[in-house]
Amino acid sequence: MASLIWFLLIFSVVVISHEFGHYIIARASGIHVLEFYVGFGPTLFHFEKGGTKYSWKLLPLGGACVFEGQDGLALEAGEEPGEGSFLKASPWSRLATVLAGPLFNVILGFLLAFLMICQIAVRDPVATEVLPGSAAEEAGLQAGDRILAMNGNRVCLYEDITLYNLTSDGGEILLAYERDGVRQVTTITPKYDPQYGRYMLGISNADFVELKGTDYFKYAWYEVRYNFKATYASLRMLFHGKVERQDVAGPVGIAVNVVGKTYEEASAYGMSTVVVNMLNIALMLTINLGILNLLPIPALDGGRLVFILLEILRGKPVPPEKEGMVHFIGMMFFMVLVVIVFFNDLRNIFGW
Repeated sequence: MASLIWFLLIFSVVVISHEFGHYIIARASGIHVLEFYVGFGPTLFHFEKGGTKYSWKLLPLGGACVFEGQDGLALEAGEEPGEGSFLKASPWSRLATVLAGPLFNVILGFLLAFLMICQIAVRDPVATEVLPGSAAEEAGLQAGDRILAMNGNRVCLYEDITLYNLTSDGGEILLAYERDGVRQVTTITPKYDPQYGRYMLGISNADFVELKGTDYFKYAWYEVRYNFKATYASLRMLFHGKVERQDVAGPVGIAVNVVGKTYEEASAYGMSTVVVNMLNIALMLTINLGILNLLPIPALDGGRLVFILLEILRGKPVPPEKEGMVHFIGMMFFMVLVVIVFFNDLRNIFGW
């Protein structure tokens, strides 16, 4: 029961943050918000205020901020959109309204990361040990070296190195590091470790950073940045067919396999450990939601942005009924996808 409560709390905060971003910019732009709801399916309860219906629905599968005339499907032939219609607003107001959802996910992510950083020990990307016979030893790395960049990508946390190990297909890495205040560069070829099933550099880290002052803000941003990189790496692996069915999870899978199992393991160490782990899960989910919504897919924020940018470039909008139909088809696709992911979650949970 406790893990379910945590899941619902995390889900609610992440979704409400996203939809509130749309909502607050829409209101500031004079766009009439018809309904602000969390979840899908039958409405459990609702209330109305200022011409907007606020609802909480049964299934924890997302949420939406519905604008007047949003997709133009309800307009009769030749009918003009109303004054508070989404279609009546300038393209720049619509652009800001659509972008605000993912942006608020990033803002929430930073706040969550800051709260988490205030409670955990942080590891800098410093090699406290170089394993004998490892790729790192062969490349000339020594204990005390600080990893600065890998293939031109800046390394801020030790977890950045771990992420590379998890997602790498091998191959040479141009590695920049600092030794005794001097920047150096070497080439390293990670070795495949059959025990862990991935390529490894061969360094470990047991040193933790003592944060003070503005360090908390800096390392909070590093955590957000890490989650951006992890989401991008996951998407890349998914599109390249390198993600197994068992690695894909929807709301049910997240509730049971991610939140549930994490709560079980963390609860043995006390409530503070539980809170830190739940903050980390919420951080991961809010960054994931923000990025995934920016993909140029119909019905997602990214799909709407494509039409708005086309309007700006062309100097005239795509006919509302045509855009609306594209988003409607996209929504039907996602409904089918939700069902598929739901049954995949059940297969993962029950081992079907």
